[in-house]
Amino acid sequence: MLHVTLRQLRTFEAVARLRSFSRAAEEQHVTQPTVSKQIRLLQDAVGLPLLEQIGKRIYLTQAGEALYATCGGWLDTWGRFEQTIADLRGVKQGRLRIATVTTTKYFMPRLLGPFCAQYPGIDIALEVVNRDRVLERLARNQDDLYVMGVPPDDLDIIREPFLENTLMVLAAASHPLAQRRSITLGEVAKQPFILRERGSGTRLTVERMFRERGLSLNVRMELGSNEAIKQAVAGGLGLGILSLSTLHPDPSLDEVAMLDVEDFPIRRHWYLVWPRDKQLSVVAAAFLDFLRGHVDLLMHREPPRV
Repeated sequence: MLHVTLRQLRTFEAVARLRSFSRAAEEQHVTQPTVSKQIRLLQDAVGLPLLEQIGKRIYLTQAGEALYATCGGWLDTWGRFEQTIADLRGVKQGRLRIATVTTTKYFMPRLLGPFCAQYPGIDIALEVVNRDRVLERLARNQDDLYVMGVPPDDLDIIREPFLENTLMVLAAASHPLAQRRSITLGEVAKQPFILRERGSGTRLTVERMFRERGLSLNVRMELGSNEAIKQAVAGGLGLGILSLSTLHPDPSLDEVAMLDVEDFPIRRHWYLVWPRDKQLSVVAAAFLDFLRGHVDLLMHREPPRV
């Protein structure tokens, strides 16, 4: 009989899925040596190697392929058991798992704080990652709820808008366009842009809008951080397009200016997303109800008249 632990199986599943010890460690909020130790203990219990590393790439052995094909089902079964126990306990105890895109870090804590104050026995596991990673987690049903600005069209999901997400064109405060009014989209398209990486919700929305108007973006630089984009824009490297939620209430303190551009601001929404056939846990349903009634906790900001 094999003597393995749930922790070892979860660690192996993460490494096998991500093909990376470091990414598995990041996902599980542990160190890489901890992941390596769990894999070593699991291989000792099985009596056969499960993984092999050639250069920097990780491959599954035959035994590893067999284990990976079956452990996902075990983990799903255990996850359903954990949800059943949490449901039996009600909302007094439990764990809420949320995966969210990076831009929401500017407002999600202001929602989670009051929720945790109302339900102090609930633990929150918040994964803040880029959109591609959120979609990966959604496809694998790794969390209770997902928050993003552009839900996928190719997955059978429920999407519920809960907060407006306003996109603005930004320039350095000293940029000549900062003093202009009624700037055409064609003029803006000639400017160099600093944008998020391909696949981000903001990038997808902006590229779609420019494409529908027969224009293309002149992308000078791609950055994976809203803060880095603000600094690059403030430094005069180009224009940027960011959510209003990422800016200080007084944009001048970010050393940027909001431009008065044709067809801007773009008004869209932040969405709560979950698989259509997923039965929400009591804890997840409680958070959903809380969110519907407490979005006013966030300061609704209108873009200033420029």
